[in-house]
Amino acid sequence: MRIELAVAPGDPQHPNEDYASVALPASGQGGSLVLLDGVTPPEGGYGCLHTVPWFTARLGGAMLELSVSHRDMTLPEVLAAAISRTAAVHRSTCDLSHPRTPQATVVAVRWSDESVEHLVLSDSALLLTGADGGVVPVLDTRLDELTPAVRAEREALRALPRGSAGRTAAARAYVRSVEALRNAEGGFFTAAADPSVAARAVTGCTPRSEVRAVTALSDGAGRWVEVFREGSWQECAALVAREGPQALIDAVRAAEAADPAGAAFPRGKARDDAAVVHVEP
Repeated sequence: MRIELAVAPGDPQHPNEDYASVALPASGQGGSLVLLDGVTPPEGGYGCLHTVPWFTARLGGAMLELSVSHRDMTLPEVLAAAISRTAAVHRSTCDLSHPRTPQATVVAVRWSDESVEHLVLSDSALLLTGADGGVVPVLDTRLDELTPAVRAEREALRALPRGSAGRTAAARAYVRSVEALRNAEGGFFTAAADPSVAARAVTGCTPRSEVRAVTALSDGAGRWVEVFREGSWQECAALVAREGPQALIDAVRAAEAADPAGAAFPRGKARDDAAVVHVEP
């Protein structure tokens, strides 16, 4: 079995909000991986005493423990229970109904000798490499499929000069529009304090014999494909399998450095936290 992971903050002066972990049961049968990408809250209060890294560490840790120790639970049930467990820890001190309460995107995989289960919620990505070398990307595309009005706001925002007063005002308006669609019908979903979102995740199960490798990426690593267009998901998976997760992060950092202002490749953050987990079970 091969297991490799790498994580890197977008800003060394800011705590990394991504979480990545792998667990192997004491029985030696199968294993699980969990990758979370914490959602950076906009400026202003968000109703919680805790940071996003605090949240992702607890949610990710709960998911990993439950997925390994309760193999009778499905991955959506694992996510729902982990959300409930994490919410219970700070419900008495924090306003968990606040739209900016700490939250995260989720990728989870659990494998056994018979099958490989997966779950993806929001814009992190999972790549399943088949026995024949083909790659199937598992994506939750709802964040890319927002209403035409919101997409138009995004394009107008990206056209404005960075640092300008007009861009600052447009960015605030765009954030408000996106927040109105978060965890709402017709919008997109992230793991926050409501366990019911687990039922909204993209899930599936593949026979173990048909899976050579799994690669989980936070969107900060996935921008190699989705933002910088350096290659396809197939080529992304091949790069990680050949050179390791850190090589992908290094390639993303080089692309970010070559376009520091986001002029050629518009994006919300010039540099983003990145996490990659690669397992060949």
